[in-house]
Amino acid sequence: MTLLAVAPPLDARPLTVRTGAEIHGVRLAGDLPDSTVAAIRQALLKHKVIFFRGQGHLDEAAHEAFARRLGPLQPHPARAAVQGTQATLNLDSRDTRSSTWHADLTFLNAFPALSVLRGVEIPALGGDTLWANTASAYEHLPGPFKAFVDSLWAVHSNVYDSSALIPAGSTTAAEFHAQLSKKRVIETEHPVVHVHPETGERSLLLGHFVKRLVGFNSPDSARLLAILQDHAVAHENIVRWRWQPGDVAIWDNRATLHKAVDDYNDAPRIVRRVTVSGTFATAVDGATSVTRQSADSAGVA
Repeated sequence: MTLLAVAPPLDARPLTVRTGAEIHGVRLAGDLPDSTVAAIRQALLKHKVIFFRGQGHLDEAAHEAFARRLGPLQPHPARAAVQGTQATLNLDSRDTRSSTWHADLTFLNAFPALSVLRGVEIPALGGDTLWANTASAYEHLPGPFKAFVDSLWAVHSNVYDSSALIPAGSTTAAEFHAQLSKKRVIETEHPVVHVHPETGERSLLLGHFVKRLVGFNSPDSARLLAILQDHAVAHENIVRWRWQPGDVAIWDNRATLHKAVDDYNDAPRIVRRVTVSGTFATAVDGATSVTRQSADSAGVA
């Protein structure tokens, strides 16, 4: 009888009480044992975002090969992948630069489950990334407020206020966001509180792709969203990662928000991201996300 090799428990060291852990002793690759991949996934579900130092051996092919062990890859709907790859997105601060809280691609009906980000060129100082645990944020809402937000739905759109994402004078970034919005208008209604498909936890689904709350006028929608966003990104829910070249961060896109800190002036910052496909969001009552609009945006103001 052949016995399956059992990987030792992961050396996962929490970085804060609620969010984030650094994993030691793992060399990421597409041929990791199934038991190690399962342990990585369990650590991710527990800590919401996990970090690996010293992964400089990864190139684009190896990055994607590892990410595929976590699920099917999801190319960006508007941006071309790095040449020769299926779904690797190059994020170069000299081309695009933003610093707002978001979850990846939530304007899609089935938005990414996970993202795997690799540090390629990192400023000597600055350019950290923050993650906020939106399951913890929901858990610590006041009881009566939970009952209220459980029923809320929001419109997520790829047409957003790009001026809020771009530093002054960043013409290239401004042109990019304008092109992204012009290619295709995608709008989806998601529940503000969704049930995680793997853990069963309830999490807030927010971020800069949210356009408005369904059924509310603009001022009331903005006020309510600001209150929820403040709860989501409370200091208690946040972990901050100081990048080094070769670092890898993996986050649960269904239970976090993240933002890059734009404090590194003209120093280049290059990271590459691969996203793993997810499913639609499921509300507390079992209803699921609905695509409202998915069409060319010609003629849209």
